[in-house]
Amino acid sequence: MNGDAGHDQAEEADSKQDGSADADLAEDANEQEVIVIQDTGFTVKIQAPGTEPFDLQVSPQEMVQEIHQVLMDREDTCHRTCFSLQLDGNVLDNFAELKSIEGLQESSLLKVVEEPYTVREARIHVRHIRDLLKSLDPSDAYNGVDCNSLSFLSVFTDGDLGDTGRRKKKGSELEQIDCTPPEHILPGSKERPLVPLQPQNKDWKPMQCLKVLTMSGWNPPPGNRKMHGDLMYLYIVTVEDRHVSITASTRGFYLNQSTTYIFSPKPANPSFLSHSLVELLSQISPTFKKNFTALQKKRVQRHPFERIATPFQVYSWTAPQIDHAMDCVRAEDAYTSRLGYEEHIPGQTRDWNEELQTTRELSRKNLPERLLRERAIFKVHSDFAAAATRGAMAVIDGNVMAINPGEETRMQMFIWNNIFFSLGFDVRDHYRELGGDAAAHTAPTNDLNGVRAYSAVDVEGLYTLGTVVVDYRGYRVTAQSIIPGILEREQEQSVIYGSIDFGKTVVSHPKYLEFLEKTSRPLKVQRHAVLNEKDASVELCSSVECKGIIGNDGRHYILDLLRTFPPDLNFLPVEGEELTAESLKLGFPRLHRHRLACLRQELIEAFVEHRYLLFMKMAALQLMQQKANKTAALHDTSTADVEPESKPQALEASEKVPDDKPTSPTSSESTLTPDDSEATTVSENSAPDNQEAPADQKAPVPTANTNGTHEPSAPERQNGGCDSLLEDPKSREVVLNACKAVGSISNTSFDIRFNPDIFSPGVRFPDDSAEDIQKQKQLLKEAAAFLVSCQIPSFVKDCLDHSSLPMDGATMIEALHQRGINVRYLGTVLQFVDNMPAKAQLEHIYRIGISELITRCAKHIFKTYLQGVELSALSAAVSHFLNCLLSSFPDAVAHLPADELVSRRKSRKRRNRVPGGGDNTTWASLTPSELWKNITSEAQSYYHFNLQCESVDQAVEKYNLQKITLLREISVKTGIQILIKEYNFDSRHKPAFTEEDILNIFPVVKHVNPKASDAFHFFQSGQAKVQQGFLKEGCELINEALNLFNNVYGAMHVEICACLRLLARLNYIMGDHPEALSNQQKAVLMSERALGIEHPNTIQEYMHLALYCFANGQLSTALKLLYRARYLMLVVCGEDHPEMALLDSNIGLVLHGVMEYDLSLRFLENALAINSKYHGTRSLKVALSHHLVARVYESKAEFRSALQHEKEGYTIYKNQVGEGHEKTKESSEYLKYLTQQAVALQRTMNEIYKNGSNASIMPLKFTAPNMASVLEQLNIINGIIFIPLSQKDLENLKAEVQRRQLMQDSGKIEEQQGSQLELDDKLPVDD
Repeated sequence: MNGDAGHDQAEEADSKQDGSADADLAEDANEQEVIVIQDTGFTVKIQAPGTEPFDLQVSPQEMVQEIHQVLMDREDTCHRTCFSLQLDGNVLDNFAELKSIEGLQESSLLKVVEEPYTVREARIHVRHIRDLLKSLDPSDAYNGVDCNSLSFLSVFTDGDLGDTGRRKKKGSELEQIDCTPPEHILPGSKERPLVPLQPQNKDWKPMQCLKVLTMSGWNPPPGNRKMHGDLMYLYIVTVEDRHVSITASTRGFYLNQSTTYIFSPKPANPSFLSHSLVELLSQISPTFKKNFTALQKKRVQRHPFERIATPFQVYSWTAPQIDHAMDCVRAEDAYTSRLGYEEHIPGQTRDWNEELQTTRELSRKNLPERLLRERAIFKVHSDFAAAATRGAMAVIDGNVMAINPGEETRMQMFIWNNIFFSLGFDVRDHYRELGGDAAAHTAPTNDLNGVRAYSAVDVEGLYTLGTVVVDYRGYRVTAQSIIPGILEREQEQSVIYGSIDFGKTVVSHPKYLEFLEKTSRPLKVQRHAVLNEKDASVELCSSVECKGIIGNDGRHYILDLLRTFPPDLNFLPVEGEELTAESLKLGFPRLHRHRLACLRQELIEAFVEHRYLLFMKMAALQLMQQKANKTAALHDTSTADVEPESKPQALEASEKVPDDKPTSPTSSESTLTPDDSEATTVSENSAPDNQEAPADQKAPVPTANTNGTHEPSAPERQNGGCDSLLEDPKSREVVLNACKAVGSISNTSFDIRFNPDIFSPGVRFPDDSAEDIQKQKQLLKEAAAFLVSCQIPSFVKDCLDHSSLPMDGATMIEALHQRGINVRYLGTVLQFVDNMPAKAQLEHIYRIGISELITRCAKHIFKTYLQGVELSALSAAVSHFLNCLLSSFPDAVAHLPADELVSRRKSRKRRNRVPGGGDNTTWASLTPSELWKNITSEAQSYYHFNLQCESVDQAVEKYNLQKITLLREISVKTGIQILIKEYNFDSRHKPAFTEEDILNIFPVVKHVNPKASDAFHFFQSGQAKVQQGFLKEGCELINEALNLFNNVYGAMHVEICACLRLLARLNYIMGDHPEALSNQQKAVLMSERALGIEHPNTIQEYMHLALYCFANGQLSTALKLLYRARYLMLVVCGEDHPEMALLDSNIGLVLHGVMEYDLSLRFLENALAINSKYHGTRSLKVALSHHLVARVYESKAEFRSALQHEKEGYTIYKNQVGEGHEKTKESSEYLKYLTQQAVALQRTMNEIYKNGSNASIMPLKFTAPNMASVLEQLNIINGIIFIPLSQKDLENLKAEVQRRQLMQDSGKIEEQQGSQLELDDKLPVDD
């Protein structure tokens, strides 16, 4: 569940995974290549001054620089930064690969030699020392800088997991585990505290090493001192309160005689000259020496994943009050905005465009080259995203000079650090016809989607701009890399392809057509002609807005890709055009804010896929009929040659074929759980009804596997089947009819593409293409209808059968996006859910949807609200808005900034400030009732949804929402950071928030996520192998994928997290618990760091880790982790969610295991209630829940209750799977056992009553649960099956695998995902 839009369509670009045969070939080739990469490592000895020589394991691919990094991180050498490595007296080049160094071999001795400092090296040294001093300090993570982020796992594991996960054995004492959870975690508790979200980490109590370390006011050294080697001066106050002045010179650091007011650069006596600042400070401050050593010990004990930087910044929406300490490096960064430092090219800003484009040009012939290329692309992208974000904030904060300062603020453009920034307003009425500011606000994200799509196709010779869209303080800023030379020329002369005025004048260029032709099939863009201002026809292979510019560097750039994908007619009313019946029935077309609404790439993929299946069915059916009976065949082809007008009905009829219920087309991957679905490519995820297409197998055509939706029509894909077909005129007619019926642009093969310019105002088409345009219009209407009649129902169905389990707004939107449903359909989706007969089982979806709708409407209002606020009133304005939104206090009054600060400025009115301005106190007049009125009208006008609430309390009451969840959603969406404390939302006497509670406002950033394609293919093949039951091979492939991911992304990335989770699961199934624990620990840390501490994915990872802890005998840790997961889930979505049943079953089982029966029952009975609600009382999940409850009652010797529950379970099993099934038999055995126990107990009791104290009592068998049986149940509810099975089971398994192979070979279109070996995370085995 990674936050970036459902695996951005990347992978199918170069569809390696076409037929399963190709996949295997590709895989073999890859495996050959992989061997090349893993040259064996070797060990070198390293000798640093003042330390014993130590061994270091290195690999031949590493650069010398990486050894530098290791040394700067090691506890005993971390204080050195300015040194060289020497082998036999020769200095090694930092950028050389180890394998290229002569004489370097196993156990060579590398000497660390101190080098003279330069100003740059001295700065790096001071910065590094400051980083070491701050290494345990979380303030960078709270402030969202330097890619630091929070992680709390270690608080719950108490270092318990160790390196290998083997616990320091204390015997299996169950006694001293305190199992009682805090009150607010118990089922049924209504309180939702915020403070536990960030538990206190005792390591963060900083050990103070210095009071102050800062640059001295005497910098830079005067000329005469420079000639003595002075580089800069530092001013330091030690913990003992000694004030010293230090000179950094070329030879190292020493004390000088300067004071705050007197400059005396001579060395003090004694001067303690040291090459390292740490050595110098250790000599003058005993506390520094003691605390610094302790700090470094702690630092190296932390898990590396707690401190590695994430690839993109993650912001935390809550933070404690942090003391603001003096920090020279931070201060310096703020001034120089870091130009020149951190860049390896000293002293100049980076040429972002050049870096982004050169990395794309790297060679990609074999695996090592592709890895190198992808790594470079990824690195530059994440650096660019970080720089663009910094720049955008600087622009809005008013710290960057505009390049057109004379114009009004909305129209200003900026350049900073070689990045071009523009604001999301409609300047010069550019978008007037398309919806003004609303269109100008949407265009950048549409453009970004276009950039994403074109860079995923990755055509050699075609270049896109680095693009990042930043929303900050109510403004939308687009950051782009700069095409060389574009600023010197007028736009008219640069554009040689496309149109700069929305199609009035259009030009084309053969080179661009050649490049764009290559993207036409993967992006489904049809080549078409439009008329220019002279009425001449011009060929294009993109929308008219897409502009082609050749830069001064000779590269062909395309920009303005906002209409890469075709328009969405459901939100684009066009006069004289009638939509299809399905759309009309739901009240479409609806008027939208702007005319840029377009379909998502995922929808186009799904639609084409759906059409392809249809095409196969029609062709197959007709061919069969032809074979069966000539006369019928003749009759059939005549009816199938349908006129375009009646086509929708014809399609309608054939679309209904595969469904059992025509109303909700089913989706074949109902077993794909969201948990593991990150790995499935979009096209597979969104294809609706790919049920058993009747008789496709017999058609000679269907070799194009659904993954390769781009390829199906190329003749070579058809294995020659198509050609032989086409020689026979009858068959040719069949294909022609099928092509016509599905709207293919070719008559001889299946090929659907869209013309993105249809319905664009201002674009005119030549007369000779009128028929084609008509066809295209029809296709667009059908695509729009497909979205509402197939994709929305299939999304709801997936939610109903729990194959899609969104937990919060973000995961819900991601699930919608995966099926190609835009957020503007949220209202339609909610209405659809509301009208479902099974509405009660979709309550969680409805609730998440409503809260998403409310917070999105609030976000729209907040955006314009903030634009009118000046900087000095920002925290007051934000807290006032939150009070109006969430506080029950009816008359929230805004606190205006104190008057004496405001009054002086009235005179100097028009200071050209940040964009916006305006009468700066209008925001203060907002009232709660007005805000909620606006929210309901926004819901009506934007989402066409009727919200029935006039205040937050009504909304909470009517839709069963939680205020803390609403607070989280709005904060995350708008970038607000609030103080972590308990807020009293429900007080009617005072507002919940004050301005002191608003700590920060962060940017919300959208960017491209470059992919590691090879690693991804390995990951997929690994998953496929696992699902076929080849665990060992699967495990090897996934390990390989992990290696490749690490190669491209570095150590920290959401995709690596998915990889580690699957690996841990495999380790566990294959019985290697410590390894499972170690991999899962990494997955949890990575999820916390890269997605967020309370992201739904993190909650899932906590649950898996708890299971492996339990299996490893760490019971108290397992419980702590489960309690943490339950707390997070309560904050994110509340108790009423199907996933909560799984969590509570886990907690109940563990508590049962440690003999806390009463507590255990509370959780298990809650799980039973939730399961019954969401799965229906007759579901096997509910039967299992009954059984678990019965077991606890049995342990408590309450046999009557136990019998009652087990009977319920038995009845369900009997009705669902029949008498003969092993589950039913097990249940009936258990019933017999319980009855015997009950009878025995009753006898004993009677005996006691009759004979009083001298009764002879039969000893009763009370079964304390043994760990193995608890673990077995845990495995069952978590959907894990162990492979060491009985002989008979193994036979069955083999047969199943072979059957599945046969199914694949016979061309079943979609591999039915492992129903037997259910490694998906949601479905328990007995379903």
